Amino acid sequence: MCAQALDGKVIVVVGGTSGLGRSGVEACLEAGARVIAIGRSPEKVEAVDGLGPEVFGQVGDAADPDCAEAAIDEAESRFGGFDGLYHVAGGSGRSVGDGPLHELADEGIDYTLRLNLSSVMYSNRAAVRRLLKLRRRGSVLNMSSVLAFAPAGEHFATHTYAAAKAGIIGLTRSAASKYAARDIRFNAIAPALVETPMSERAQESPEILEYTRRRQPLDGGRIGQARDTDGAVVYFLSDQSAFVTGQVVSIDGGWEVSDGQ
Repeated sequence: MCAQALDGKVIVVVGGTSGLGRSGVEACLEAGARVIAIGRSPEKVEAVDGLGPEVFGQVGDAADPDCAEAAIDEAESRFGGFDGLYHVAGGSGRSVGDGPLHELADEGIDYTLRLNLSSVMYSNRAAVRRLLKLRRRGSVLNMSSVLAFAPAGEHFATHTYAAAKAGIIGLTRSAASKYAARDIRFNAIAPALVETPMSERAQESPEILEYTRRRQPLDGGRIGQARDTDGAVVYFLSDQSAFVTGQVVSIDGGWEVSDGQ
């Protein structure tokens, strides 16, 4: 990773106060960016503010259609520009009724789609509208999941979540096609099991951990760490990827190409 790959760029990170998002914020700062980080928890937002003058934490809910637009406004007002958006925010709907198709609750479907897909459409819409208005090139990076295309039916059967993450890929590639001529790029990363608060259920299950060891066998079959995605985040948000759009990169320890046996 080039130490100053994002020098001079202003990046908005939706879901940037914990887990993968927080790690991505720190990587962007190290690469020279100035960052607006959105999160729902005031305490976590305050902690991000403590990283220094080049980052500003903003309380917001990604499922609010106006959230990303307000953050982009802040980016322009505080840092004088807007160059890219990284959407990480999302999560499990298992507690409200996501699960296998035959068990899905209506509330689980609605909640999970809004949290994981509608929120991405809102933020991507805000980003492309602003970049078109500014008449400048830019980069949008979305967070998908290997479960969108490499399922694990026994241990990870949350079908609304998988559908939402597949929808992110469809949105990313369709938008990439539409806006390539305007030099606005859309790409996505697709992690497998990563050590975050969302994956606590899996981390606490010996059976799932053993399955994961076989399914993502790289580096000793470990669970992914937030830092594993940081290099790709900086790459896709920087001019190093200026000739790349519409791509989905698996960061999965081999999950996609392993059968778990």
